[in-house]
Parts: sequence; C-alpha cells; structure tokens
Amino acid sequence: MGSSTDRNRGWYRLLLAGALPVVLAPLLGDTQRQVAYVVVAGTALVAVRNAVRRHHLARRRAWWPLAAAMLCCAVANAIWGAGMAAGRPAPNGLTVVDLIYLSMYPLLAAGLLNLAQGRGGSRWAGMTEAGIVLCTGTALIWVALYDPFVMDRGHWPGAECALAYPALDLLVLAAATRMIVVHGRLTWPDRLLLTAACLLTAADVLYFLAAADGGAWAGPGWSAAGWLLAFLLIGAAARHPEAGEPVERGTAPTAGRARTALIGNIVLVMVGPAATGHLLLTENHRADLVVPVIATALTALLLVLRLIHTTRLSDRHAASLRDALGEQAGLQETLRHQARHDTLTGLPNRTQLEELLADPSGGALILVDLDGFKDVNERFGHPTGDSLLVSVAARLGGMAAGGEVVARLGGDEFALLLPGAGPDEAAGRGDAVLAALREPVPAAGQPLHVTASAGIRVFGATADPVQVLSDADLALYAAKAAGKDQAAVFDVAMRQEQADRIRLLERLRAAVDADEFAVHYQPIVRLDDAHPVAVEALVRWLPPGRSPVGPDLFIPAAEDSGLIVALGEWVLRRACADAAEWHRRWGTTVTVNVSPRQLVDPHFTVKALAALRASGLPAAALTLEITEGVLVRSGAHAAQALLHLSALRAEGVRVAIDDFGTGYSSLAYLRDLPIDVLKIDRSFMPADDADTQQAVLVRAIVDLATGLGLTIVAEGVETADQAGLLRALGCQRAQGYHFARPVPAAAAGDLLALAGNVQIEPVGAEQHGDAGREVSVK
Repeated sequence: MGSSTDRNRGWYRLLLAGALPVVLAPLLGDTQRQVAYVVVAGTALVAVRNAVRRHHLARRRAWWPLAAAMLCCAVANAIWGAGMAAGRPAPNGLTVVDLIYLSMYPLLAAGLLNLAQGRGGSRWAGMTEAGIVLCTGTALIWVALYDPFVMDRGHWPGAECALAYPALDLLVLAAATRMIVVHGRLTWPDRLLLTAACLLTAADVLYFLAAADGGAWAGPGWSAAGWLLAFLLIGAAARHPEAGEPVERGTAPTAGRARTALIGNIVLVMVGPAATGHLLLTENHRADLVVPVIATALTALLLVLRLIHTTRLSDRHAASLRDALGEQAGLQETLRHQARHDTLTGLPNRTQLEELLADPSGGALILVDLDGFKDVNERFGHPTGDSLLVSVAARLGGMAAGGEVVARLGGDEFALLLPGAGPDEAAGRGDAVLAALREPVPAAGQPLHVTASAGIRVFGATADPVQVLSDADLALYAAKAAGKDQAAVFDVAMRQEQADRIRLLERLRAAVDADEFAVHYQPIVRLDDAHPVAVEALVRWLPPGRSPVGPDLFIPAAEDSGLIVALGEWVLRRACADAAEWHRRWGTTVTVNVSPRQLVDPHFTVKALAALRASGLPAAALTLEITEGVLVRSGAHAAQALLHLSALRAEGVRVAIDDFGTGYSSLAYLRDLPIDVLKIDRSFMPADDADTQQAVLVRAIVDLATGLGLTIVAEGVETADQAGLLRALGCQRAQGYHFARPVPAAAAGDLLALAGNVQIEPVGAEQHGDAGREVSVK
C-alpha cells in the first residue's frame, strides 16, 4: 500500500524538487546553469527509465525515445559546461554539441508520435492537423524570425544553428497535436507533455532572439527557466500513475472540447495565411515569399483533405446511424409483434385480444380449453403437447371466417372472437368448435383424440374487455364443472357463484388452521350376516356455530387449491389412530380416501407408514382408496403414484379402486396394476329385482373381480331388496344408508362394540396373502 502511494505521489514530488533550479535559473551564472541543465535532464532521464523498467507504463516503446532525448540533453549540456569551465570560448558555428542538442527534438517527436496510437479516423485526423500545425508554424517562423532577423539584417554567425531550434520545435508541436487529436480525452501525462513542448518552443524562440541581438549565445535566463521546466515536466509525466493506464481512443468529445478544438482549428488556419498576407503587402523580394506561400498553400491543401476526410466520416456515421435506426425499427416491430402474439402458434395473445374486444360493434367471445391436456404432456411429453397446441390452433384458425379472430391466451386455452355475433350464432359456433375438436388431431406424427370445453360470453358495445374475458372464463369453469366436453353460456349468476367459491376457499383455509374438521366413519358390512368388518373414513367440515358444509362443496375446492394434501394427511393420521383400538378389539379395518395430489408427493409413502407406526395399526388393516384414473394415466405423476402404491402394498397396505365403471374401465389394469379392492359406482346398483339390466352388469363385475382374486364391497345400498339382490349376485361386502350412516368416531366405536359379540380375528400382515383382494361397489 505504501509503495503504491509513493508512486502515485512521485510525479508532483519531482515537480516540487525541481522548482528550485527553475526559479533560480535566471539568477545563476553560465557554469551553474549548465550544472542545473545536467541535473534536471538527468533526473528526467532517470524518472523515465525507472518508470519503464518497473513496467509502470502501458506503451513502453513510446517512452524510450523520450528517455533518449533527455540523455542527449544531459550529455550536450555536460560537454558544453565542461568547455565553459575550461575557459574555452563559445563557438559561433555548428558544433558537435549542437548536433547532440538538435537530435533531442526528433526523439521527442518520435516519442509523442508513438504515444498517439490511434485507429481509423482518429489516426488520419491527427496526421492532417499535425501537418496544418507544421505548415502554419513554418510560415510564422519565416515571417516572424527568419525574414526580419536573417534576411533583412544579412547573414550573421550562428544564425542557421539558432534558427534550427524553433524549426525543430515545430516537429514536437506537430507530434503533440496528433497525440491530442488521437486521444480525444487529455490525461495528465498528455497535459504535462504538451506543456513541455510549448515551453521548449518558447525557450528556443527566446534563445533565437537573444542570439540575433547579441550575435552569439548570451545565456538568457528566461530561456534557461523554460528549458529546465520542460525537462522537469517530461520526467513528471513519466512518473504520473495515469501514464501506465490504457488510453481510450476515439471517444466522443464533449461540447466544451469540441468548441476548443473548433477555435484552435480556426486560429491555425487563419494565422498562417494572415502572416503570409502581411509579408505580401510589405515585402518586395520574391525570394522572401516562396516559403510562406508554399506553407500557406500546403495548409489549404491539408485543410481540404481534412474536410474531405471529415465528410467521409460523417457519411459513414450517417450510414451507420441509418442502419442502426433501421435495425432498431425492425427490432421494435419484432418486439411489438412478440408482445401481441403467441410465440408457439403465432396467434394473437391476450394483450391483442383485449384490444380487439374494445371494438364498439360488440359480439361474442368463445373461450376454449382442452380437456386432459395435462395428461397428454405427461404421457407423450411436452414436445407432443406443443405439437398438439399448434394443430389445434390451425384447426381453429381454419374455422374462423372473415373478421373473426383466433387467439391463444396461454397453456391450452384458446379464444374465438366473433364480432357482431348474437347469442344463437355464438352458441352454434361453440358447438361447432367442440365438434371439430372431437375429431383426431395430428400431434408429432400421431393422431390424438382430445375434447374441449367452451365458455361463451355475448357482449355489447360498451362492455369492458377485461370483464368480458372474466365472464367467459366463468362460463368455461361452469362447462368444466358440468362434466367437460360441452359449452356453457355466461349467466350473471355465475359471478355470484364465483364469489361464493372464493369465500368458501378463504373459509376453507381458515378452517384447516382452526381444526374445524372431523372424521366420521361408515361401516362396511359382510352381506352374509350384516356384521361390520370395516369402516370408511369420511371427512366432515363442522364450523363452530354454523351449519356443516357438505363434502360436495368443500372437497372440490380443496382439490383445486391444493389444501387437500394437508387435509388428506390429517385424515389418514386421525383414521389410523381411531381404528387402531377397533382393530385390536374386533379386527375392524379402515378405508381412507387418497387424493391424486397426495400421490404426487414424493414423501407420501413415508408419511403413510409413519401414521401406521404412530397409531400402532397394522399395515394390513389399512386400505387406501383411489380413483381408477390415477393408475391408468401415464406420465411422471402416474409413475410416482404407482411407486407409492407398490411400496405400501409390499408393507401390507391394501389398495381399493373407487367408482369402477365410471371412468376408464380398463380390464388390463385390473390384472396388471397393484390393486386389492374394487369399488363399483352406485349408479350400477339395481333399483329392485325387476332391474335386470343393472343386475347383469353387477353380476359381470362381481364375476370378473372374483376371477381375479378380488373381494367385492358394494356402496350405496339403501334398501333391504338391494342388499338381498347383491347377496344373491355373489357380492361379499356392502355399505350404505340401509346398514348405517357415517357417524363420529365415538358412535362408530359404540356400533362396533354392539356388533362385537361375534369375534373376528384381526387381519395381520402375515395373513395378507391368504385374505384375498377386496372389491367395493358404490
């Protein structure tokens, strides 16, 4: 940290240390002044060399010529001082010392040129402006120095040598000008070097004037101060920390820098011609006019070249700007299209649909949602699902007449906007859309059979687009709830139903936290003697101080919201805890319904086994009841469900299929999948002995289940006639209001105790293989 700080401060410490000889230079004698030259030039040489060797500088090759220039200065002054100390008179002509002195200037110019490492336009702009400085300076030197002090006075000894210094200063100034133009933004080293070049030029001009007046070198003090300060600034520039940083070239100039550059160019362009014009008006000798006229002509030529180059740069910049603006316009159009269209199907999206719904002509909106699209994704994968969506979009687009719009709102939801359509036309078009989608739809090279539900909203000219979409969505929800594959027309009462659902969901969330639920149990009896052998756990919502909420209301809400997972886990733990004592005393088993959402949980098996361990209920005394769709579906969720059920069956837990015959009714899964209990929906229950068709169906199911080793349980038995008919058909077990209604745990225990005079051996895990698999008919 300390060494870095010392290097950062070293440049102005060098300036402070060198200030003393600079200030005292006009007061020193010739010999002392020569010593000061050697010391300051040597100090600058050491500063440049050390900075370069410490790898402090980014452009080392640019600083070595500057170090060589300081070396020439130190050597020349040492030789000159030694001669003066020996008493030798100062020569009037060109000497070796002068040559060493003069070689310093090309080295300084070379260093400044190397520092200006520009590219493209900056490089050429720097060269032309450097040329303008060189030509203008030449004209000024001729008019202000050479013509009045040499040509007019006649030749004097040492005149050419004295004039060579300001002439070579033009090279240094030209190189500094190029560095300024190329860098664009002046750094502190740039400022120090530019100041050094200007001081060197001023000192050399003073030296020339003194030599012209005295006829020889008279040692003017102010020239000495200028030289010493110029050498000192070169060393300080090398020591400055910014000298080691890369220079940002070609940066856009600020307004202030642009004005300064403009003023400088105007001055440069006008000074040379002005000086030449003055000479033309006052000088009668042609020989005196050749150099300034040529310099002025070259200045004009360079100015023209600079303007041509600037024009070309401007044209290129303008073309680049046009291209950029065109590209920006294209990107804006692309973004505008993407913001208003679906990326998969290319159809208008919800944003554009809302804009179109603001059409004052009114019309009808049909929302279409595919039934079971999630199953397609799980079974065939998302690429097939995307292909299906594209095909559905194409089919709907083919049905749209002129002026009608098909949009995709997201997922598997589409919209068909019918401007100016009335209720009858909208209903007809909705039925036509559903009929068209019932036809096989190509997806990823295979035909898929899908159905859809539709919600229809007819709206007027003043309808709010957002409200129209919301109302159509309510109608779509009603179509889904009514059984899918159908259309529903919006009715104002649907808004109230939605509000009721929202309130119910809010109450449901609070009820879960407040423990407002209870588990009731309905006995499952053996048909031979009506003896209860099992109970089914049924959740009930009993809010304090209010009427009970029916399962048909809160179970769907719990499924949709995901609360069914937590609720189902609680029911499982409660049922196992209640049934443990019943099983220990009377061998009663318990059946618990499991939601498909629970089977998606990767930890469901662990949770179910934990409930068994916590309650002490044997695994074989627990039956998990699921819907047949859980097993028939394919995909990750179905695979997860099968893993859970297989793992639990391996522990002795039984699996029951609920509502057999109402869904897929696949015979293959009865043979291949891990099930033990089959529940036939109550819709198959014969009303009486005369209902022969239903009786045939029940007998077929019973025979099928018996042949597969399953035990049958019938639900929904409400009369003695139904119970007798089921017994005659070979059904083994049943449940329903004819035997008992669902009752709280205490009442269920009393009922089981009352029937407990007949001892039933508990079903242990070791008996699972001999007990057979169980079938339940609802």
